[in-house]
Amino acid sequence: MTYLVTYDLDEDGWWVAKVRGVAGCHTQGRTIEAARRRIREALGLYTRDVAKVELVERVRLPGRVRGALVKAKSGRARADRAQAAAQTATRQAVRILLEDLHLGVRDAAALVGISHQRVQQLATQARRRRKVA
Repeated sequence: MTYLVTYDLDEDGWWVAKVRGVAGCHTQGRTIEAARRRIREALGLYTRDVAKVELVERVRLPGRVRGALVKAKSGRARADRAQAAAQTATRQAVRILLEDLHLGVRDAAALVGISHQRVQQLATQARRRRKVA
């Protein structure tokens, strides 16, 4: 069974959670996590196996807040993609410097701009991957 739960922030800063379609099933919490736990407990009074119930959540916030959250999430997603690309490029650069140019770990670290310990970790990981493959 699936239920829609709406969360609203009241004027006192409490999160009010209500289960749509279940009259009287509501609760509140100081934090959204507390309200999440409590709404499942409250729903347990109305349904038999609350552990198997799926809750679809909708947090209602003012438009400007929603816009800021969307920007923050998309910014984090872009940063995650950029970080993954940088890590791949770093691994490749380390491999080329160590294996193709036969540089030492410290020279490779100085050129890539990371610690020699990190270069050593990347080299060890690369060797392990080649062994497994």
